[in-house]
Amino acid sequence: MSKENNANFEESMEKLENIVIELEKGNLNLDDSVKKFEEGMKTAKQCNEILEKAEKKITILLENNGKIEEENFDIG
Repeated sequence: MSKENNANFEESMEKLENIVIELEKGNLNLDDSVKKFEEGMKTAKQCNEILEKAEKKITILLENNGKIEEENFDIG
């Protein structure tokens, strides 16, 4: 994960944690709770997209006849 993606991921996770804390307090009215929930779902999707991009970049090093070859990680 690049430094930029890592920063975006960390910031998004922190934002998501804060949303969860606000919702768990139970101090929001129904409309605000729904808005926070929607915001949380959007933020969770962003985190997932960042992780998926990082996962696609993972490589496996294989040793073949004394040579190390790099292959893309295939998640199926």
